[in-house]
Amino acid sequence: MKKLLGYMLTWTTYGCWLQGDHRGYIKDSKVLSASPDLESANKAWLQSPQFKLNTIGKNVVRRAITEEAKILGQEIYAISVYSNHVHLVVNHIKLPIEKVVSHYKNAARLALHDAGFGGKLWTRGFDKRFCFSETELMQKVAYVRKHNEHDNPRREAGG
Repeated sequence: MKKLLGYMLTWTTYGCWLQGDHRGYIKDSKVLSASPDLESANKAWLQSPQFKLNTIGKNVVRRAITEEAKILGQEIYAISVYSNHVHLVVNHIKLPIEKVVSHYKNAARLALHDAGFGGKLWTRGFDKRFCFSETELMQKVAYVRKHNEHDNPRREAGG
């Protein structure tokens, strides 16, 4: 059996990337095509306004996740915080992946609330992509770093 080296985690801000979205969406780790009817139904079910991170919020989230990783003893290989989602590539630790994500989302939520951001911030759940080889791990790191370069080409990419 292959050894799990790490994984890429992705989660979205509340109401910004619904099932059925025109860009496609992920469910149960499968990329699915757009479905306007499903997206409309999900918009109708929203309990709070859509939430997007501004530059300040992105920095708050990045810092909170970085600090939480130190507490967990987890190495961040790459991180990208967009207005509507977060990508994080980390090494595997013994804590169950659901708990790891919960730690990061809660740390970011608390930090955002302390910084004056309110309301519902994150969608329920997350996507995970496991890396069982150095090649897979480096592909995920490159993907996230490319997000960083696209977001702000003047800032150094990576974790």
